[in-house]
Amino acid sequence: MRVNFTVNGRQQEADDVWEGESLLYVLRERLGLPGSKNACEQGECGSCTVRLDGVPVCSCLVAAGQVEGRDVVTVEGLADFAKQREEHGHGGACGTGGGCGAKGVTIDEAKRWTAKPGDSQTGEGVELSTIQQAFIDAGAVQCGFCTPGLLVQADALLEENASPSDQDIREALSGNLCRCTGYEKILDAVRLAAARQSEAV
Repeated sequence: MRVNFTVNGRQQEADDVWEGESLLYVLRERLGLPGSKNACEQGECGSCTVRLDGVPVCSCLVAAGQVEGRDVVTVEGLADFAKQREEHGHGGACGTGGGCGAKGVTIDEAKRWTAKPGDSQTGEGVELSTIQQAFIDAGAVQCGFCTPGLLVQADALLEENASPSDQDIREALSGNLCRCTGYEKILDAVRLAAARQSEAV
């Protein structure tokens, strides 16, 4: 079958997709976007997390045919997605004190997101998002295999809740496994990103 969908703001077409092929396979092998990692292939580790119509999902569990006409944001497009969200005055940068609660970005708003023509498909050469820079500054990256999924999930958390508690962070990231860091630096990175976003408001 042929699948037409949007990835990081660009229309994409995948040909000869077989019925059981996963979105993860299409992203990595057919579209050349290796950021989402193939680890457990059972939706247990979170390394393949992407946003599908704004909602974080394990791309290894999503059949490629299910994304027909839908929007996908991978870690490669995260910086542009976050930048556009901030420019529109909602999502992660909207709260002061109590966070955004359920406001976030609606599915319709996520569907209208588009990258600018000069943006790189792979995310190279663009300014990092707040959460991406915080992961670097807090030393939350070791081998890096789990990092793309953690970044996508943490970005979604901060979009919904600009001032998450430690419990909020732990719960949001509970589906993302990391064998290297011991998680404390990852928590530090999310706290740092939340603090930077609140300062920017």
